[in-house]
Amino acid sequence: MKKVNVAILGATGNVGRKFIEILEERDFPVNNLRLLASTSSIGKKLKFKGKEYIVEQATKDSFKDIDIVLASAGGKISKEFIPYAVKAGAVVIDNSSAYRMDKDVPLVVAGVNNHALKTHKGIIANPNCTTAQLIVPLKVLEELAGLKRVVVSTYQSVSGAGKASMDELIKQTKEILNGSDPFVDLTPNRKFAFNVIPHIDVFAEDGYTKEEIKVINESRKILGIEDLKITCTAVRVPVLIGHSESVNVELKKPITKKEIINAFNEFPDLEVLDNPQNETYPMAIDIAGKDSVFVGRIREDKSKPNTFNFWVVADNLRIGAALNAIKIAEIIVKESLLGVKK
Repeated sequence: MKKVNVAILGATGNVGRKFIEILEERDFPVNNLRLLASTSSIGKKLKFKGKEYIVEQATKDSFKDIDIVLASAGGKISKEFIPYAVKAGAVVIDNSSAYRMDKDVPLVVAGVNNHALKTHKGIIANPNCTTAQLIVPLKVLEELAGLKRVVVSTYQSVSGAGKASMDELIKQTKEILNGSDPFVDLTPNRKFAFNVIPHIDVFAEDGYTKEEIKVINESRKILGIEDLKITCTAVRVPVLIGHSESVNVELKKPITKKEIINAFNEFPDLEVLDNPQNETYPMAIDIAGKDSVFVGRIREDKSKPNTFNFWVVADNLRIGAALNAIKIAEIIVKESLLGVKK
């Protein structure tokens, strides 16, 4: 692959640091690297391939001569700076929700809907971390037997809410074990330790959270099924890294568990861990740092024909964010999709 100039917007956050780590792991062809962040992070030093890089403040002029921008700084920052990056000629892969549902912006999971990249006009959206891992087995089942209805309940780690939330979980856990009450003056959705919270992001008037709505709408867009019947309940759990999902899928055609397992095994970066009798199933504690989506507990739903339950687990910082973005960047470079398409 040709070498390209890369900027990371939000370089000091959880995902920004993973961008740097995975760029090095995968030997991405970086020519020059520019690290950008907010004023509070200016001057921090981060290493890439043995060299120290100083974090700069993001400005409208930060994107000159940049080919690819990897952005994970939140929707507000994306809306502010991405237009400048595109105007400068860069392709932006954005991890925020700012552009995901824009009809002119492809929403892509690498290996699932790569074809959508050819339509980009300078911005490519990375899906919500919860959607990114869910969509992989759903894609397999859609091609195998057709999706009729999907019900998903998520068990999401605190890293999905940022590094500060990870630090807060550790702090709360220590305080409880030391006999203190860390929850004084905290809102319910920040009481992480020893707790399960059915509240991620803000509530809409219909009772769904914004997180649940993201999963529903993004799944439809990525799969290209606008009328897909899908519902979601999103829950925060006291886990540092790794999102888990309980999924119930009704299919259009009859199919066996064996056929599903065979199809899952054939899909790249989807691994089956499904031997409950030997206590083999995916768990968040085992998959942190791994680059596959793991699925297990595959079984027929005894209450409804052509319906199956399964359990999906992935590292949300890698599969759900940084790794997917960098895989997209690799495709862009390999297939000469750099530059803004008019």
